[in-house]
Amino acid sequence: MSKISPFHLAIPVHNLAECRKFYTSVLNFEEGRSSDHWVDYNFFGHQLVIHYKAKSQEEAHTNAVDGKDVPVPHFGVVLPWDTFNEFAELLKSKGIKFIIEPYIRFEGQVGEQATMFFKDPSGNALEFKAFKDMSQLFAK
Repeated sequence: MSKISPFHLAIPVHNLAECRKFYTSVLNFEEGRSSDHWVDYNFFGHQLVIHYKAKSQEEAHTNAVDGKDVPVPHFGVVLPWDTFNEFAELLKSKGIKFIIEPYIRFEGQVGEQATMFFKDPSGNALEFKAFKDMSQLFAK
């Protein structure tokens, strides 16, 4: 795999102060630039920006994957295996309520991966995953 360029993702949050505390103090992400309406974060080397937006009444949607209800939309990062496990332990120690607890998906199959899902205080679903063999990232 060639060098990966950092992505930029801006997401809506309906309580900027609460989400700022979550991303800074719970997930331990480094804060960058900010204003009264948005905050930049170092999201494992990528740029995540939380932007204030009034709360939506849109219903949550899920799709079944490996027998679990995966929230759609969701976003996250593919982490190195050890980093995933360290991050999962940090989240557990901070009392994160998981949608899908950390586990091995597709165990013994093509694309075997560690994964976990949880939401931020504004309901944005996050997935973090890891592969022992990164060549499996796009394997069929």
